[in-house]
Amino acid sequence: MNAHPTELFLAFALASSGVVHLLPAVGVLSAQRLHGLYGVNAHDAVTLLLLRHRAVLFGILGVAFLAAAFLPAWRVGAGGVALFSMLSFVALAKDGVAVPSIRRIVRIDVVLSAMLGVALLLRLFVHG
Repeated sequence: MNAHPTELFLAFALASSGVVHLLPAVGVLSAQRLHGLYGVNAHDAVTLLLLRHRAVLFGILGVAFLAAAFLPAWRVGAGGVALFSMLSFVALAKDGVAVPSIRRIVRIDVVLSAMLGVALLLRLFVHG
C-alpha cells in the first residue's frame, strides 16, 4: 500500500527534525563538545550539568521524532512536540543572543518549523 504524499512529507519533516534534535546529544560527552555546539563555556559544574542534561533530552526527542517518521500513529503528536520545541527556542532567542552558533540554530529551527507546520496542516486538513 502506497503512503499518501502528505504522510510522506510529514514523515520527512519528522525525520529531519529528529536528526537535528539528535545532533546536540553529543554534548553529553564533555564541556568541549558543548563548546563546539554552542560556542559557550560551562565554567561551573551546575551549568555543565544542565547543558549535559539538555543534550540527553534532545537525544530522547530526536529518537522519538525519528520513530514517528516510521510510525504513522505518532506523527501528528510528535510533529506538534517538534514544532513547539523549535518555535519555543526561536521565541526565547529573539531577545538578542548574538552568538553565531545560536543564530545558526535559530535559522535551522525556522526552516524546520515552516516545513513541519506545512506538513501538519496538510496532514490535518487535506489528508484528514
